[in-house]
Amino acid sequence: MVSPFLTCRPSLRSLATMRKESLLKIKGVGKKYAAVIASWQKEAHFSTDVDLVSSMIIEDAKRILALMEAIATIENEFEPLCEQSDLAGIIGSIPGFGPISSAELAGEIDDLSRFPQDMSLALYLGMAPLDNSSGKKEGCKVAKSVNTRTKAAMMVAVAHHSWQVEESKRYYEKKRLEGKKHNQAIRSLGRHLVRVIWSLIKEKRFYEIREENERNILKMA
Repeated sequence: MVSPFLTCRPSLRSLATMRKESLLKIKGVGKKYAAVIASWQKEAHFSTDVDLVSSMIIEDAKRILALMEAIATIENEFEPLCEQSDLAGIIGSIPGFGPISSAELAGEIDDLSRFPQDMSLALYLGMAPLDNSSGKKEGCKVAKSVNTRTKAAMMVAVAHHSWQVEESKRYYEKKRLEGKKHNQAIRSLGRHLVRVIWSLIKEKRFYEIREENERNILKMA
């Protein structure tokens, strides 16, 4: 994540000489983060080219921070809209599924009766790629029925979910150790979360963190 610390001075070199009291005045920098920065400052070393790229890096960081602020504003605007949608509310109760992702998924799913089973929903959400392996080359092809908008929303939401739920994080890490790439591991976890979404919508209830249930779902890999 880009920090305002990166943009608080006109050059990168000057960041290495900032005092603690100045660091603590920066938004988002508390004592813990200030200590991390102080540790970096003691070992900071810049290449001879840093002055050439310093302004570009700082400007890019400013643009990213502005974009993050705009996203936060949009999410705040989405929250009251999500509260008006039962479907968005159910999906949004899952850890990691923010207002934007929940609204996107709810709007595209619309009516669960369109999908005869959870596998159909998984295909639509882009969480069940069709196997396309042959010989030593392994891969997958994307089903024509995939909604690219919902797939993008799921990829973001599932990644956030894996950071927030310990059992899901362990499942993701297990898949990475098995040799899967990041996106493959996220889709694998996403397939199981589709089962969760399917059940929640069917039963008209909100998500509850029950470690035993979480383990049982992920054991179905």
